[in-house]
Amino acid sequence: MLDPALLRKEPALLTESLRRRGVDIDVVALVALDEERRKARVQAEELRAEQKTIGRDIPRLEGEERDAAIARAGELSAGYKTALAEADGLDEAFEQRWVELPNLVDASAADGVSEEDAEEIRRWGDPRSPEGVRDHVELGELHGFLDTDRAAKVSGTRFGYLLGPMVRLEFALVQFALDHLEPHGFVPVVPPVLVREQALYGTGFFPGDREQVYSVDDDLFLVGTSEVPLAAFHGDEILDAADLPARYVGFSTCFRREAGTYGKDTRGIFRVHQFDKVEMFSFCDPARSSEEHDFLLAREEELVQALGIPYRVVNIAAGDLGASAAKKYDIEAWFPGQGRFREITSTSNTTDYQSRRLKIRMHDEDGNRLLHTLNGTAVAVGRWLIAIVENYQRPDGGIDVPEALHPYVGFTSIG
Repeated sequence: MLDPALLRKEPALLTESLRRRGVDIDVVALVALDEERRKARVQAEELRAEQKTIGRDIPRLEGEERDAAIARAGELSAGYKTALAEADGLDEAFEQRWVELPNLVDASAADGVSEEDAEEIRRWGDPRSPEGVRDHVELGELHGFLDTDRAAKVSGTRFGYLLGPMVRLEFALVQFALDHLEPHGFVPVVPPVLVREQALYGTGFFPGDREQVYSVDDDLFLVGTSEVPLAAFHGDEILDAADLPARYVGFSTCFRREAGTYGKDTRGIFRVHQFDKVEMFSFCDPARSSEEHDFLLAREEELVQALGIPYRVVNIAAGDLGASAAKKYDIEAWFPGQGRFREITSTSNTTDYQSRRLKIRMHDEDGNRLLHTLNGTAVAVGRWLIAIVENYQRPDGGIDVPEALHPYVGFTSIG
């Protein structure tokens, strides 16, 4: 959530950020509503203060003066209740509008409003030609390690069964990522995947992305990323500056409705409702969050390079950022089965947007203040499996296993 002081101190900054995102919100009207609610609160408190003053005087008064004071105190009490209700109503109206606003866009985020507007920063590796290449669905049928037909029968569309060597590769990827990240100070976590509404509100997924989230009952929701429980882990806490950055790496199953993607990426397991993911999360000093963002991106690149998968890094356009992100980098791996680059990791700097909602602060010699939070994909298992089998397939249909995973799987090839 943004600091409401922006409306009073830097409304032009907010207006420009919303413009870059392509979000149409009347900032002038928000400024007016903010002024109105603050004025109403002051008026209510003034009535309350006068009522208390008269109340203290009444015991010292007698006769008509006492009767008049009592009558005036009653008028002020009624007036205060009315004014307080008005102020509370205006606060609620303001809050409903304010929580929908996305984070301020970082000045260095790419311009544009769509996925196609992402700015390419660099490439690594040599993409293989898609000519004569089987995609992951064909390879899965050939080797029997993927079954989406039975998954559709059991669960519906956008699900898949992983079988045999693909299961070994999944857990190899998870262990590989943990082994790589722990030496960098990341504490491994297996978090809850069912969270209360406040965790999703606090991380910025509610109210805007509510249609993407599965609700189990009135109180619990399935997370679409372990970013949610990892961010909420330190909710309502004050962290010592000496302990920052506090880095965690969570493994969890994730669930997404994929609303609005009808007809998009329906083949195989590229875009599914359930998948496993290893996620990095960092709580850090605001003065170091840009540096920490680069740090997370570097860890992602090391993981992809270790597997020898060609990729490119892109700076996501302002209008394609999630609500909580001020800036985001994606790594897009080369998928020869599709003949194009597709996202396999994201890392976002959410500045103090989440920490303000979750009430997470840091303490140093200057006192208590909001810290910054960042997140980054270590391994989105399904997409990484696709990238591996498509990039490492041989002309005979067999699949080589990346050398970095040999110690974890116990075999060097499939087929």
